[in-house]
Amino acid sequence: MDIVAALFTDTFNLRTVEGPATRIDLSGVFFSMASPSPVPVTIEPHLMVLIRCRPNEPGNGVLEVSFVDSSSGQDVEIAKNLSPFTVDPGKFTYRLVRAQLAFDSYTTIEARCRIADGHVTAVPLTLLPPVG
Repeated sequence: MDIVAALFTDTFNLRTVEGPATRIDLSGVFFSMASPSPVPVTIEPHLMVLIRCRPNEPGNGVLEVSFVDSSSGQDVEIAKNLSPFTVDPGKFTYRLVRAQLAFDSYTTIEARCRIADGHVTAVPLTLLPPVG
């Protein structure tokens, strides 16, 4: 199985079109955000992970997402999510991951996504100072 995409997003909607086929409408995709208040602060962004299952694969897996801060020069895991899933062979599924991320400074973390021991897809998220 493969991770096709992983993005932080405000909202998404699934809809069926002719075929029948499915469309995913994403809104507010982001890789940085202004902090809602001065640090320290905890945020809860939504990470949408789209997964593909090849026709010859069994369709059972576990999505692992580790949220890692590397700003000190060492990887520090600040949150982790394991999400079992089942998908029909030859089809797609998604997982919506929401973690509580505590920030002590304005920095960039990475959401490191993988299925089992597979390839890691890293998605950065930078916390910026509050506006105003």
